[in-house]
Parts: sequence; structure tokens; C-alpha cells
Amino acid sequence: MKSIKRGERLTKFLIAVFLIGMCILVFKVVSEASFYMEHSGNVSLGCVYDRDGNVLYDPNATAETYGADYFVDVGNLIGDESGMMDNTLVSENMNLLENYDPIFGVMENGKSAVYTTLDHDANRTVYNAFGSYDGTAIAYNYETGEILVCVSKPNINILNYGDVESLPSGSMICKAFNPVTPGSTQKVSTLAAAIEQMGFDAVAEKRYSCAGVYYNNYGNQIDCHNLYGHGTQDIFTAFQNSCNPYFAQLVQEMKLDDLIETYKDMGYSVNGSKAPNLEVDDIKVFRGSAELEDVNEFDTQWGCMGQSRTEVSPCQLMMWQSAIANRSNSVTKPYLISYTHNMFGDERNHARTKYESAGFSADTAAYIREVMLANGKNRYNGVIGYPVGVKSGTAQVENGASEDSLLVGFVDDTAFPIAFCVVIEDNAAGAMSADSIVAIMLRAIQQ
Repeated sequence: MKSIKRGERLTKFLIAVFLIGMCILVFKVVSEASFYMEHSGNVSLGCVYDRDGNVLYDPNATAETYGADYFVDVGNLIGDESGMMDNTLVSENMNLLENYDPIFGVMENGKSAVYTTLDHDANRTVYNAFGSYDGTAIAYNYETGEILVCVSKPNINILNYGDVESLPSGSMICKAFNPVTPGSTQKVSTLAAAIEQMGFDAVAEKRYSCAGVYYNNYGNQIDCHNLYGHGTQDIFTAFQNSCNPYFAQLVQEMKLDDLIETYKDMGYSVNGSKAPNLEVDDIKVFRGSAELEDVNEFDTQWGCMGQSRTEVSPCQLMMWQSAIANRSNSVTKPYLISYTHNMFGDERNHARTKYESAGFSADTAAYIREVMLANGKNRYNGVIGYPVGVKSGTAQVENGASEDSLLVGFVDDTAFPIAFCVVIEDNAAGAMSADSIVAIMLRAIQQ
């Protein structure tokens, strides 16, 4: 009987403690939360670091403490607390940096921090490699999902950007997550759709002729970049030559419904359909979009070659490479935040590798891998200095007034599993090569 009474008293005591704690919590939230929301500028913020502990964001940074352009390569990716930029790491993860807790209030010397996967030295090296050209470059570990490099030019110097209206267009967005015209890098997706529909053996057996110009079933003209044509080609030579007449004829032999289905499975918005959301640590990433209405007409064929109304983000182009490199039906999802510290310095939010459907089978991935590796071996390995599977692209933008250069691919090395995408804007003369930036980027990551 005594033990029962002691148990009752203990239970009542624990309930009383719980109720008192809940009352304190409710009181703190009600009485103080609004104050701190209204005076959020008084709440100190922590820093953002790269994978080696180098600072990528410091709310107290000055040009004197870091150097005038220390953050210039990460400004539009990491952002700051000013509210001038959204869709940045800081703007979308401010709660992880605040030294405030609804129970304990503000900690003036709090230790909140975000530790990222980025390599700041490699990022700056790639930023410098662009020279006077604008564009973007992104690279990640296709086994783990860690983003190592993410550069976008023009960029913003968060220590001194002055009048926002005077900044060059595109300075305040990270282009790696925004739509671009993919040019012939789109032929990777179109090849995936063809293999899914016909099977690789059937695609490999197809031979089409290129005389420099091809007139499709409706009499629309499809031009090849080689005015003299490529002659008769199979999928390997057509992929390496990026031959438009070959791919126009390949699209003509496909069923529209199956083509649309594979594109949708890969995450495209097709003909206005809703594509699934894609985010990198709450940073919104553009999913591909295309208009596919008739496999025999120009716009659909041209769209399957990365022109017309087809758009996709460099990040998503890179993601598909993870499935291809791994011969998998899943892509490795990229992330930037490795882990965080709360205001007491405790480690939290450790990242883990996640996957999503590639939209095509593992067999299809393996076949595309074979085609891309052949292209890399014959055209790029000696230049880049690594065994790579790649696809280049030239995208006509601004109604053909300008041309962008693209290169997407992966390193075929289990000890160095890197996938990448590079875009160089307004590069019609070819003065800057995407493969040279990839070479610089891979060496910088490996150092």
C-alpha cells in the first residue's frame, strides 16, 4: 500500500513538473516571440563555413577583415541577411543561423553555424577561370550528393554592392538553379526516351544520313552545324558529332505519348503539366520544361535537341549524370548543408544521401553511359585530363543573337565520382571552352 502511494505521489509530481514546464514554454512563446520577430535585427546570426572551415558568410564581415572581394564567388549562392536576395542559402535557412531559442531567448555569444559541402578555394578558382565571361558551373559527388563547386557569373560582392539597380543582369541569382536553354546537352534526355521506347539494340542499329540539311516529314528544314554533313551515322557517331539531322530522324520514329511519358518521368513539365518540386536545402531549383506536340514537326524535333521552348537547370542536367555514371534508375539528390551547430554549439542536422527516380531504367542508364564514355574517350579525355563521359551543347539564345556553350558529364572513376555541368554565355566565337573550365574545376576539387 505504501509503495502504491509513493508511486502516486511520484506520478503527481512528474505531472506537475510537466505542466509547469509547459506553462513556462507557452508564456515565453506568447510574451517574447513577437518581440523577437519584430526586433529580429537584434538577434545575432552565426556564420556559414565551407567543408574546410573557411568562412562563406559572416554577418559582421568587413573588407578590412576578409579582403574586398573574398565573398565575390559565392555572393548569389550563399547570400546575406539584408533581404535583398531570396533563394539563397542564408535567406532560406535563416532559422539555422539565429542565436535565439523560444525557451532560452537570445544568446549574445551564441554558436549557431551552418557547415556546407562547398570547397571555397575550388569555387574561387572556377570563378576566376571564367575570366570576362558570364555563365555558371556546378559539380557534385554523384555518390554522396555533396555540392563541391557552384559558381554563377556575374556575381555580387556582398561586402560592397552599392545600388542594386546598377548591377549587371543576373548578379543576384544563382544560375545553376535557374533555367537555361540546354542546346545539344538535351540529346541525353532524348536518347534516354528513345532507348526506353525502342530498346538500345534497336537504337544502335539505326543509321541515318546527314547531308548538312534535313527536311522532315512536314518539309521543315533541320540544319546541321556541319554545312557539309556527316554522312551516314549510328548513335555513337551522331552523339559525338551532335548531329541534328540524325536526332530529328530518330525523334520521327518515336511515339509521341511514350516520348512525353519519359520526359515527365525524368521530371520535365511537358506541355504545361506540373513537374515535381526540386529543392537543394530549401533553395528552389528549376525543373525542366518542354513542349512536345508532334514528332514529325519542327518545334518538337528542335525541342528534343534543346532549342525551341525547352529549358532546364544546369543542376538538373548534372543530376541525371549521377544515374548514368552509376548505371542506376535513381539520381543522387544534391545538397549544400553538411551539418549545423545550434546556439549552444551542439551538432545538428547531419546530411544524408537521398535519391529520387531518374525517370529511366538502370539498363537505359548503362547504355547512355556507354555512348557518353565513347564520346569522352574520342574527344575530351586528353583535353580534360580525366576519363569522362560527356555531352557538349551549343544553345542559341535571344532569338539566335547569341550562343551559349555547355558541357555536361561525369568522371568515370570510383575514387573521384564527380558529375558536372558548365555553361558559358555569349560564346559564339568559342574563345572560351567549357572543357577547359571542367579541367580546371576537376583539378581544383582534387587538390
